[in-house]
Amino acid sequence: MSVEIRTITADDVGRLGAMFARLSDLDLTLIRENVHDIEHVAALATGSDLRWVAVNGDQVVGWAAVNRLPGWSDHVGELRIVVDPAARGGGTGRDLAKQALRSGFGAGLGKVVIELTTDQEPIIEMFSRLGFTGEALLRDHIRDRDGELRDLIVLAHHSREGLDTLGAIGVVDALG
Repeated sequence: MSVEIRTITADDVGRLGAMFARLSDLDLTLIRENVHDIEHVAALATGSDLRWVAVNGDQVVGWAAVNRLPGWSDHVGELRIVVDPAARGGGTGRDLAKQALRSGFGAGLGKVVIELTTDQEPIIEMFSRLGFTGEALLRDHIRDRDGELRDLIVLAHHSREGLDTLGAIGVVDALG
């Protein structure tokens, strides 16, 4: 599968909405946004240059954003990634995460964080290989659509502490 990672445009909104429609109930539980509202999906494509899509042919198969936190945490970006279920396991999430780190640190962020449920072991492992480390464990923090409570883990990548890791995966070269 040949996937292109690029900055999202307004032309991608319909295809992004179609990707969100293919997500499972569990996937939807882990996404804060109302991805079934096309106006909200359109808002996900605007507001920042730190938003990307993964495109395979004419299909959007992934989306990522880094949202700068406000106020005294404005040096921190929150990473959000969604990969189409049919495209998982092929490196699309990793490529989106690398793009997010390159661009986030290039935009002056000192830290990028991501929130995941603790049962997402392969995803946690992928982020660990990219240099993310555990910051917090929040027990029973998420209630899924079946009413089950799930633990949430916060992983972080610090730009100053992780330059060796970034160099190993080719991110530092892209920062210049």
